[in-house]
Amino acid sequence: MIPDEIKTDRSTNPQGDPGTKTVFIKSYGCQMNVYDSQRMADTLAPAGYVETSSPDNADLVILNTCHIREKAAEKVYSEIGRLRVARDERRRAGGDMQIAVAGCVAQAEGEEILRRAPAVDLVVGPQTYHRLPDLIAKARSAKPVDTEFPIEDKFAVLPAPRREKTLARGPSAFVTVQEGCDKFCTFCVVPYTRGAETSRPVASIVAEVERLAGAGVREISLLGQNVNAYHGEGPDGRAWTLGELVHRLARIDPITRLRYTTSHPRDMDDSLIEAHRDLPALMPFLHLPVQSGSDRILDVMNRKHTSAEYLRLIEKIRHARPDMAFSSDFIVGFPGESDADFEATLRLIEEVSYVSAYSFKYSPRPGTPGAGMADQIDEEVKAERLARLQSLTEGQQKAFNHASIGRTMDVLFDRKGKHPGQIAGRSPYLQAVQVEADESLIGTVAPVEITTTGAWSLHGIVSGTTLREKVA
Repeated sequence: MIPDEIKTDRSTNPQGDPGTKTVFIKSYGCQMNVYDSQRMADTLAPAGYVETSSPDNADLVILNTCHIREKAAEKVYSEIGRLRVARDERRRAGGDMQIAVAGCVAQAEGEEILRRAPAVDLVVGPQTYHRLPDLIAKARSAKPVDTEFPIEDKFAVLPAPRREKTLARGPSAFVTVQEGCDKFCTFCVVPYTRGAETSRPVASIVAEVERLAGAGVREISLLGQNVNAYHGEGPDGRAWTLGELVHRLARIDPITRLRYTTSHPRDMDDSLIEAHRDLPALMPFLHLPVQSGSDRILDVMNRKHTSAEYLRLIEKIRHARPDMAFSSDFIVGFPGESDADFEATLRLIEEVSYVSAYSFKYSPRPGTPGAGMADQIDEEVKAERLARLQSLTEGQQKAFNHASIGRTMDVLFDRKGKHPGQIAGRSPYLQAVQVEADESLIGTVAPVEITTTGAWSLHGIVSGTTLREKVA
């Protein structure tokens, strides 16, 4: 999970060609929404839409929303208010702007969005955005709401991005392989907004990764609400595990890195652990949410695992891959959480020693069991607990970064750095790494000796030749 919002702002049409329609897509929430935003842009490209870097000059604005926390949902309505002002200004100047709400808020609230925000022209859920061109056309005379769970497979009808578009997005790419959730944690809206767990066929995923690899992508992050519950149909007709899938993807040249997120501890099977042991391309960094260290709270959350089972799983993975590092999600202030429950979470964090973490105050989501529970925790208590937890996890992250000094790590360079003559990339542990080197290294993997650390990044020097040639 990624907190707050991510702005998708890729290729632009700065000249405002009057023969071209422009679209601005803003994503909130998880990496899957970033992937969906990219596929929305791909879907709209054949209809003549190009992406623009600002909503102010866009013919179409799409807010691809997240419903995990109340704050994220409220941000959407605030943004709609700002867009309404921008749209009115465009209309006074003789132009126009359509406003679409997509994603999980769209799925959860549907018609309510139109009632609460009349400026919105259309609402589309995460399972139906492949219908965007038709919905946009309908929105000229009505305000369509499409939040069905359609029978057709959206991945089978989504157009592939053009090669130049893939190149512009950089050497790392997301690929959704699994959607939905059957776990029904009592704090979570995902089963209601994304539906039941479904998995794409292996052949469909392989074809997408092969296209990405041919366009210069070197790193693939496999996405799913419960990605390690993957059970897509394999070429042999049976359901493959995620472990089998990553073995197949690791054979695609020149993919050098594989990742996956987000995982559930209950779905971490032996074949996946063995893949971490056997595949150098599978990065030694795993996001494995636990949410709480208290067995009592885990039970009320309906997580269906204990803290001891989680710790044994961590130990088993580290035995298979000794250099493995972990990140996690934590919710503080879940209904009924006592001081003792919270202290149990801190003890678990100390025992695992995470390299990063996403932590949040519990936010009741309408329609979930947690929202109706007694013993809701006071906001001041939540804030105090969150500050203590974040202080602990941030200290662990800084310690891990400091321990990287003197190590040589393979870094995938994906962008220019903050300063002239600098380029930046990511270590196997997703640490930001800055070096002084020629821009020709962008899109390649090269060994870097880490020399110093900043507040949240590493600095080093390139210590050898690139591991893979870059595709032009």
